[in-house]
Amino acid sequence: MDTSTATSLWDELIGTQPDPDLWVVLATLVAALAIVVPHGLWRVSRNAITIAHEGGHGLIALLTGRTLTGIRLHSDTSGLTVSRGKPHGIGMILTAAAGYTAPPLLGLGGAALLATGRITLLLWVATALLVAMLVMIRNAYGALTVLVTGATFVVVSWLAGPQVQAAFAYAAVWFLLTGGVRPAFELQAKRVRGGAGDSDADQLSRLTHVPAGLWLFLFHAVSLCSLIGGGRWMLEV
Repeated sequence: MDTSTATSLWDELIGTQPDPDLWVVLATLVAALAIVVPHGLWRVSRNAITIAHEGGHGLIALLTGRTLTGIRLHSDTSGLTVSRGKPHGIGMILTAAAGYTAPPLLGLGGAALLATGRITLLLWVATALLVAMLVMIRNAYGALTVLVTGATFVVVSWLAGPQVQAAFAYAAVWFLLTGGVRPAFELQAKRVRGGAGDSDADQLSRLTHVPAGLWLFLFHAVSLCSLIGGGRWMLEV
């Protein structure tokens, strides 16, 4: 790659792209809701939220000095992230809290990039995160899920035109924001029925001696505030 090509790619990466029309933003919101709200479609689309959930556990484990040993994604949309380190302390607490908060916070970060017109940067950052996560996947279904998701971002980033890239980026961020709300409500419903006894909220309760219900409230607060804040940014086109 010569210098001029590298400079051109760098300028494209850090540069801004035109905002899509408001109808595109609204249409991508409707599209995101269409795969989040219906139970049948959610059973499939939830796999992408699980990628963000487990990726959040893994990223924070690394950032807090823990040793990440592997991530598994399952066809029932559950997942498991395994890390080594002290079984208590702030690193373990932050790692456990990162799962349910990761999808909406990623959506909020994506909304911030879109609000400044950095569509290309969003797509490339998402691709880089998926590639980094793929290295830590330890089962075939998980690898396939991440590969398909990453390949979709690569194809859109390199082959699609600006309008398609913008629509895809907005749809992906809307999906993280809206899809990031539903898992906390699902967890709450399971707890009401007496299930999910070893959920992230329960693990955090054992680590901190704070009731699991308060951790569940935190998950709700983060997801709903991210949806409201990110939604406002994205609608200001």
